[in-house]
Amino acid sequence: MQHTRVVFLGTGDAFCAGGRHQAAYLIESPEGSLLLDCGSTILASLKGNDLPAEPIDAIFLSHFHGDHFSGLPFLFLHYAYVESRNRPLRIIGPPEVESKVGMLYRAMYADSAAEPLPYTIEFIEAQPDQQISFKGMHINPFPVLHQKHPPSFGCAIEVGGRRIVYSGDAGWTEDLVSRVQNADLFICECSYFETRLETHLDYRKIAENLRRFGSKRIILTHLGEEVLRHRHEIHMELAYDGLIVIL
Repeated sequence: MQHTRVVFLGTGDAFCAGGRHQAAYLIESPEGSLLLDCGSTILASLKGNDLPAEPIDAIFLSHFHGDHFSGLPFLFLHYAYVESRNRPLRIIGPPEVESKVGMLYRAMYADSAAEPLPYTIEFIEAQPDQQISFKGMHINPFPVLHQKHPPSFGCAIEVGGRRIVYSGDAGWTEDLVSRVQNADLFICECSYFETRLETHLDYRKIAENLRRFGSKRIILTHLGEEVLRHRHEIHMELAYDGLIVIL
């Protein structure tokens, strides 16, 4: 079995707590390369890890908050002017993904957005439990409790005989427990230590249910200041920018 590599490019929250970059996780496998979310710091994250951007085949957007998708315009321009791309880029996201991304691009770079890109962007609207496949990689989106309109998604990825589950930003639901069963890796948001919000997970709630998840490895990410202040009280693995996991 060939290895799959996961690079944690951005493990902070919207406020870049602790100087961390915003959400971005790169899955690299012989089948293909998938970027989970694309925060505004994406180019700094890639370049800081000496990683080229061109090999990325597809980008999965969990929802349309800026710290999860506002890096796309920078990536578009990077492909046009710095690291040449001439093959399609797939962008998978909740309903309205094409209009939301187009609106963002026009707001940030109206002149460039008015010109055609030298490569094609293929937008794919994710639907709950409808599998999206490319290059031997299978993405299964599922709804999570966060942004409501358009909806937010987590996803389960099957690649190279491995199963990776990504929560995106998500409040607690019992459905999340069933989604992560038998995962080789669960990338789980943990914005707070003990503050309880409907739309985010906190360490106390995750730890209470740890044995129920049924995942081989759980890594907490999207870490906020409250989590970082209490990091020495946390008995689970915390992500950091540049962390590499081999599966």
